Amino acid sequence: MRVSGKFGTVAATRMATGLLALSLAGCAGTTPPVSASRTAPSAAPAGQAAPAAAPVINEADYQSWKTKFRDVAISQGIRPEVYDAALAGIEPDPSILAADSAQPEFTRPIWDYLDRTVSPDRIATGRQLIEANKALLDRIGQRYGVDRYTLAAIWGIESGFGRVMGSKSVVRSLASLSYQGRRMAYGQSQLIAALEILQHGDVTRDGLVGSWAGAMGQTQFIPVTYNRYAVDFDGDGRRDVWQSTADALASTANYLKMSGWEAGARWGYEVSLPKGFDYAQADPASRRSVREWAAMGVRRVNGDGFGPAEQDAPAAILLPAGYRGPAFMVMNNYRMILTYNNSTSYGLAVSLLADAMRGRPGVMASWPRDDRPLSLSERISLQTLLASKGYNPGQPDGILGANTRKAVRAYQQSIGLPADGYADSDLLTRIRQ
Repeated sequence: MRVSGKFGTVAATRMATGLLALSLAGCAGTTPPVSASRTAPSAAPAGQAAPAAAPVINEADYQSWKTKFRDVAISQGIRPEVYDAALAGIEPDPSILAADSAQPEFTRPIWDYLDRTVSPDRIATGRQLIEANKALLDRIGQRYGVDRYTLAAIWGIESGFGRVMGSKSVVRSLASLSYQGRRMAYGQSQLIAALEILQHGDVTRDGLVGSWAGAMGQTQFIPVTYNRYAVDFDGDGRRDVWQSTADALASTANYLKMSGWEAGARWGYEVSLPKGFDYAQADPASRRSVREWAAMGVRRVNGDGFGPAEQDAPAAILLPAGYRGPAFMVMNNYRMILTYNNSTSYGLAVSLLADAMRGRPGVMASWPRDDRPLSLSERISLQTLLASKGYNPGQPDGILGANTRKAVRAYQQSIGLPADGYADSDLLTRIRQ
């Protein structure tokens, strides 16, 4: 649940938003995203970051902010002594501010991300831990209706099964983001939530550690999500997502259940599309029942049929690498994974890793590995060129969201290309000409 989105549609377009009053606007649904540290449009962290200007921290200005924010915190129910103890000796962390300002120039293509994330080692480790925690996962499944494989996949991707949870002071990280930068509202809402955690007594300030953006524990909850969904599943009186695997996995299951998880339902399938398929229909916003897609000629890639209970389920067709790559039919539980982190790459990674741990085959179609993903500057250039030609891609920000995909489709249709909304270097070359 990194800083990039554990609050689903509630609010923001990726990690830059938080929960609370930050209204994220990314995932589907109204549940805040859990994670807090991913900002890349398709989840794949990557390459080089654009150089960020060294943050300038004025001590007097910071102390003034801290005094004013104390009043805000107290007005929201934080006891003065809790605030004073939590912020005592806390100074802004320049590395946090630099990380918040940096934007990756290059992103890893989805096939590279999946190769790394759904790896043989992670699959094997996940299976071993599922067996070792069988009784625990049985109890969690009975209470929340979320299967063990999905929980293990999130656990593995978020923290390497609890091995890499981050070691930065969450209070310092969030105080830094609250004081200065592009996500001050996010930082402030999350800092209030972190102070509520301390006030509740679940953890000490020294134990409240996580990522640079405030994601915490074995499944990387951000503080607002923690306060809403974390549970004390082991019964020791504390919600401990750091040291208690039971609390961490049950909290994740509770989050998914409350977001709208459907017990026993599939996330989706890899599918084959019929000849002449209208690729403009392959969009997360274009949902039809499984029955309707099947009537249009959409088939499971392995030749099996869709289940009787799935026939009326709303589903969308996903082409994460355009019409030349694999196609997927995704349903409700896939959208619930996106509320954890609103990223196509992340959603597929969790889904495919869970399938792999069950023993299901991986992606059967080939990825277009000869494609070169667009850099940040190229994505901005593409959006600018689309706008200059009368299309409406939205703000040229390098994020290839719904408006940009719609504009790309319209341009593709105008020149006779398959209108899959997928932007690659060939498309950019064409529009430049």
